[in-house]
Amino acid sequence: MLDVTATAEIADDTRARANVVRLAAAQALTGANSAVIFATGSIVGATLAPDMSLATVPLSMYVLGLAAGTLPTGAISRRFGRRAAFVIGTGLGTLTGLLGSFAILHASFALFCIATFLGGLYGAVAQSYRFAAADGASAAYRPKAVSWVMAGGVFAGVLGPQLVQWTMDVWQPYLFAFSFLVQAAVALVAMGIVAGVDMPKPAAADLHGGRPLLDIVTQPRFIAAALCGVIAYPMMNLVMTSAPLAMKLCGLSVSDSNFGIQWHIVAMYGPSFFTGALIARFGAPKVVAAGLLLEAGAAGIGLSGITAMHFWATLIVLGVGWNFSFIGASALVLETHRPQERNKVQAFNDFLVFGMMAIGSFSSGQLLANYGWSAVNMVVFPPVVLGLAVLSLASWARRRKARLDAAMGEFPDAI
Repeated sequence: MLDVTATAEIADDTRARANVVRLAAAQALTGANSAVIFATGSIVGATLAPDMSLATVPLSMYVLGLAAGTLPTGAISRRFGRRAAFVIGTGLGTLTGLLGSFAILHASFALFCIATFLGGLYGAVAQSYRFAAADGASAAYRPKAVSWVMAGGVFAGVLGPQLVQWTMDVWQPYLFAFSFLVQAAVALVAMGIVAGVDMPKPAAADLHGGRPLLDIVTQPRFIAAALCGVIAYPMMNLVMTSAPLAMKLCGLSVSDSNFGIQWHIVAMYGPSFFTGALIARFGAPKVVAAGLLLEAGAAGIGLSGITAMHFWATLIVLGVGWNFSFIGASALVLETHRPQERNKVQAFNDFLVFGMMAIGSFSSGQLLANYGWSAVNMVVFPPVVLGLAVLSLASWARRRKARLDAAMGEFPDAI
């Protein structure tokens, strides 16, 4: 029986590895799409918006799209399979580029916001790549699968900002218009890649099986995982979306901004080559804690100066912190559900993360415009402290339960 189980796990991991290659490539191309939006969104917004305080609204609309797309992505995946959701997402990515280019050419702030919202829907689908990589994999391979798919974002960090750098002046005086047209082409390439992912439709039993969602999400382990994700991603997004405009207001060039965003994205995804191994060695809670501390450290660097080097260092440390905290939190989520519960639990987790990120994102423009870059960085510290406290409590509760279970096993008559 053990040999049969081991053989089945090897077969599942072989298929999972093949999917990881495709999903990592799709992650790279999708990340390039989002990199275009983050590198240009606040600058285009400042050009098209009727008021400077609305400059980051296009980026907030992207985040709103992320939040709005998470539950539908889970529902489509649950009903028709993950591959169908992936193809729909890349189609939305193509529309993002086409509409974004049209909006810039016609100086329409409203249309540009709609385009970035569609980009957020595409991003919501892409967020499920990391969980899809773990489908059917053995427990030992799951953190590595998540980590390797996220590593695809390293190439996004190079491709996205360079794509902007190469194309931003092609259609003068319409800055970035051609960049969005190329973004549409990149999304079409991603569609061809995800169409080949080997993920069959869910079995009929999986559509209705599993525990009620409320029972799952009230577990201390899930609460800690979701809260740390809610803190790690929105805090990173707050600083990242404000940085390009803050750099411009500090007299730095668009090239400086592109360079900072490029290395930020590399820092976000580069550690993924070994984050899974760190989780396997030290446990997800310790990796999450290290990530949150790094995000706080990035905010500290941001408070220490406004030179290009300060901005670049802030964005790089912020990226590494996000990688540890977000991948670690995702690994914790995988420990809280059964296979038939995965789509609804993962979608709900992402809804919490990106819903909170959307709320915070709409205030980032006001925060930067009214209180400055220092205020943006100061906001990071209280949530990080809260996340570390809740993570510590959840880990303590888990250890206490393990000790009680061991005591009951050794002295069954004691209770």
